[in-house]
Amino acid sequence: MREWLGLAVLALPTLLLSVDATVLYLALPHLTTDLWPTATQTLWIVDIYGFMIGGFLITMGTLGDRIGRRRLLMIGALAFGAASVLAAYATDPTVLIAARALLGVAGATLMPSTLALITTMFRDPAQRGMAIGVWAACFSAGLAAGPLIGGALLELFWWGSVFLLAVPVMVVLLVAAPVLLPEAKDPQAGRIDLVSVALSLAAMLPAIYSLKVIATEGIEVGALVALVASVVFGVLFVRRQRTLADPLLDLRLFARPSFVGALLALLVGLAVVGVVYLFATQYLQMVSGLSPLAAGLWLLPSAVAMIVTSIAAPVLARKVAPGLLVAASLVVSAVGYVLLAFVDGPNGMALVVAGLVVIYLGIGPMMALGTDLVVSRAPAERAGSAAAMSETSMEFGLALGVAVLGSLGAAVYRSELPGGTPAEATESLAGALAVGNADLVAAAREAFTSALNAVGWAGAVAAVGIAVVTALLVRGPEAGPTQPVMEEAATSRN
Repeated sequence: MREWLGLAVLALPTLLLSVDATVLYLALPHLTTDLWPTATQTLWIVDIYGFMIGGFLITMGTLGDRIGRRRLLMIGALAFGAASVLAAYATDPTVLIAARALLGVAGATLMPSTLALITTMFRDPAQRGMAIGVWAACFSAGLAAGPLIGGALLELFWWGSVFLLAVPVMVVLLVAAPVLLPEAKDPQAGRIDLVSVALSLAAMLPAIYSLKVIATEGIEVGALVALVASVVFGVLFVRRQRTLADPLLDLRLFARPSFVGALLALLVGLAVVGVVYLFATQYLQMVSGLSPLAAGLWLLPSAVAMIVTSIAAPVLARKVAPGLLVAASLVVSAVGYVLLAFVDGPNGMALVVAGLVVIYLGIGPMMALGTDLVVSRAPAERAGSAAAMSETSMEFGLALGVAVLGSLGAAVYRSELPGGTPAEATESLAGALAVGNADLVAAAREAFTSALNAVGWAGAVAAVGIAVVTALLVRGPEAGPTQPVMEEAATSRN
């Protein structure tokens, strides 16, 4: 019973971080009128959080293996609460950017710690699968609840209230964690290699930056330079890990096909669903004309679908091979993407909602079982590192999806606009709406619908393709080389 109460505690930061992923977009207009950030500062307010989370996930996951996952979770919770207060009462854009950066670093401690602790608390595979299904359901519930909670808070309070939401959650976590959560770490872990930390950040941060720039501004020299730098530092990072007795990232994990297959499923699955969610929410608000709160309500059915299938997937996995189940769920999501490919004009809201429901019916098992496959294929002492790899794969997937499929959608949107369209209208549908010309708005809405169709077709192809790869790579339990090698390393240190 204690472990299930502990799971309820771990659900708190999971819910909070997924709420935080969507709630800021609603608060942006309000804080903009108060703080008057420049366009560049606004981008940093939005993006710096994701940069820091993506950059520090591997470091924090491995740090939890060394100092203790519960300890790191509590340190991160304290830091997240303090940074939330700083963000809520920020008096200028620079302070808010700094607070968001601190929130990202603190957030990078929370997600790997929660997953690693779940693997420690639930040794039975069936129970662990169910627990991770609940974890995935909480994540999806937070994404759906973000617009609703944010809309309600902004109706009643000022923009800073969306950040203060974290404070009571973190207080409960700090009080309950020592009572309900076990401490777990690698007893044989050595010191963390600071050179590896620096190399990992030098590889991760430019990669995320370049993907975001390509997604918003297209291919440019600065983004390409950052991408090349990321590859160079990534190669140096990998080479260093192979020489260390206690690497920051255990590359032996990648010798397991199931581990690699699950990571690829999470990477591509999140890449597609992330960009489709972005286009669908814009369609609901700027093509169908719904308010943010009404759009959030229409997104609830898809969230419910994901919650149900996330929890049901571990039960089905007792009778069906997990790899085949993940592959089948990706095929189901592909059907939803095809539905979006047939949306026709402003009156297609029902088809968009139905498509999202089908997509999330498939995404729920993919996230729950894919995450379980990643963390369960790692030895217990590397649970934090494996959990960080799972989270990193999803973070990169979201950034990659926006960069690749988002660019595809933007190209289709621009190509469908009539000649002589003002420059601001070619940048986005929001820009076209701001121009206010009725004929241009109608044409822009049709063009955006065509972009949604194109993203739907591309998403379907990607989902089917990665389903085939997953079915081939993800097999039953493997007697991979990781555990014996690590035991030998631990023996040699003794």
